[in-house]
Amino acid sequence: MTTETSDRPASDEPAENGPAGYGPAEELRFRSRGLAALEKNPLTAQTMSRRLPQLVRKAFGLAWQVDRRAVVALLTCQLLSGASEAFGLLATTGTITALLTSGRITGRLLDAVPSLCVLASAAGLRALLGIAVSSISTRLSPRISREAEMQMLDAAIDAELVAYDSPGFNDRREAADRGAEATQDLLTEAQDLTSCVASLVAAAGVVTLLHPVLLPLLVLSTLPQGIASVRGARVHYLTSRSLSADRRVLGMMRWNVTHRDHADQLRSGTMAPFLLGRYRAIGDRIDRATDRAVHQSTRYALLGAAAGGIASGLVWAMLALLLATGHMSVASAGTAVFALRTVGSSLRGMVGYGTRLFRTGLYLDDWAEFIDEAGGHRMRRGGQVPEAPLEVRAEALTYCYPGAERPALEKVDLAVRRGEILALVGENGSGKTTLSKLLTGLYLPTDGCVTWDGAETGDLDAYAMWQQTAVVPQDFAHWPLSARENITLGQPRESHDERVLRAAAHAGADEVVAGLRSGLDTLLAREWFGGVDLSGGQWQRIAIARAFYRPAGLLVMDEPTSALDARAEHRIFTGLRKVARDRAVVLVTHRLANVAVADRIVVLDGGRVVQEGTFGELTRSPGLFQELWRLQNDRGTDG
Repeated sequence: MTTETSDRPASDEPAENGPAGYGPAEELRFRSRGLAALEKNPLTAQTMSRRLPQLVRKAFGLAWQVDRRAVVALLTCQLLSGASEAFGLLATTGTITALLTSGRITGRLLDAVPSLCVLASAAGLRALLGIAVSSISTRLSPRISREAEMQMLDAAIDAELVAYDSPGFNDRREAADRGAEATQDLLTEAQDLTSCVASLVAAAGVVTLLHPVLLPLLVLSTLPQGIASVRGARVHYLTSRSLSADRRVLGMMRWNVTHRDHADQLRSGTMAPFLLGRYRAIGDRIDRATDRAVHQSTRYALLGAAAGGIASGLVWAMLALLLATGHMSVASAGTAVFALRTVGSSLRGMVGYGTRLFRTGLYLDDWAEFIDEAGGHRMRRGGQVPEAPLEVRAEALTYCYPGAERPALEKVDLAVRRGEILALVGENGSGKTTLSKLLTGLYLPTDGCVTWDGAETGDLDAYAMWQQTAVVPQDFAHWPLSARENITLGQPRESHDERVLRAAAHAGADEVVAGLRSGLDTLLAREWFGGVDLSGGQWQRIAIARAFYRPAGLLVMDEPTSALDARAEHRIFTGLRKVARDRAVVLVTHRLANVAVADRIVVLDGGRVVQEGTFGELTRSPGLFQELWRLQNDRGTDG
């Protein structure tokens, strides 16, 4: 979600003011590329008419990827349904003619039987085809949605991690999720629209056969309402599009207000009235814009109905004239009435289904936009498959985050070798976590290089490289899985639980597992599935155990004991030397007493290396480490 100030907020409503004397407050505002393009090129009836076929093609294209036979069957049913409707209308003429001729009623009824059979057969066939179309659509719709979700997930997973640092990427990802869900309605709406088009074509063809002059009159009678409906649909479409940003903000606010992680702070900070007031203000802004759209579309509908009524009167007058002058039989006129009703119904259906398809297309645009965005960040690395590294080295390493004014790291040189513990130390924002992500290949350098045994990380197969890494990040995942799967990450080894329990013991997580109701089989997801929840420190032990479990050559631990008590922390660091025998270990921490276990310490300041040495050397030498060490041990208790 981007934060911006704007002279013209969404919906043309005045921006909320900040505190007195500070001017307009910055607001959370999502700006999609699709909306920006729409503002530069306003939506017209012509562009909308082009848009519908594109959406129909997209719907059937996704369905084609899922099940080609079903798509062929669906289109065949639509064609047969349109043809049967045309035959039914033509049979209407024969039926009326037979019934209106002179003679006994029995004879007239017998003469009408063939036409009635055609009518009944056409109606029955259309009913069966309708059931078939509904069945196929119902079967395909969830599969299409799942295909769209898979494409979205593939795009997200194959994107470089740096994509998540790019402005707007996360917003497009969330919007794409809603778009993938909306694709479930895409096929149904597309086939409904296609069905109306088929009925319209069939009825228009029959009208033309009855008398050519009726077709232009038919167009004249339906055109005003069609234009009015298109204009009204355009108003609703543009309004919905412009308000998508505000709706997304409301969704984010609902999450923050109701999520468990914020529940205690919401209450203790008495923040609910403020957030609810902000929510209500944005909701009022949406309501005002919606009311304007409804009033405008209603005016269009009234004008269209009035013009359509006049045009329909002309059609009926022409029918009467044709009858009176003998240019059309009574039977043909009766068929024309049925055809005209079919055309009107089909046109109304086209407008209604077209409007719904436009609305779905709005969400589909978000989905397609994210696929394109993620594709621009797709991993394009080499194919070398690395072994567990003997040495990981950074040379003249520089890294700058997207949109940042200055590098997070600049000209950094260091190395860590197997069997060695390297500690990264520095104040907040010095670049420690960024450096650890570059060493593991999660980020690629802006300049300089990171090498594994001489091979640059950009030349290595990314997933093969990550098989050789184990990471304990600051914000570790609480996977809603069993304790065993939280440690193995769904990648069990041949030794079964022996390796799991050994890793848990090194991390102090064996005590956690022992206290669970079903041991390693216990589900750690109380919030969702009625499983068991853990404390912050217990979760951190599980996170450390999963890193120890991996047979990795490079182990990175970023503030690994921030939530642990003194006893648990001592257990981790006394066992770390044993774990480091066959690994290169990078330790990131603010607790300087813990880095005494390291073979070497690198001190970062402002993205640069300012000191390097052993714990003893750095505590004795003047510099940033000595200053931080002194401050960390000074609690103002003297005197």
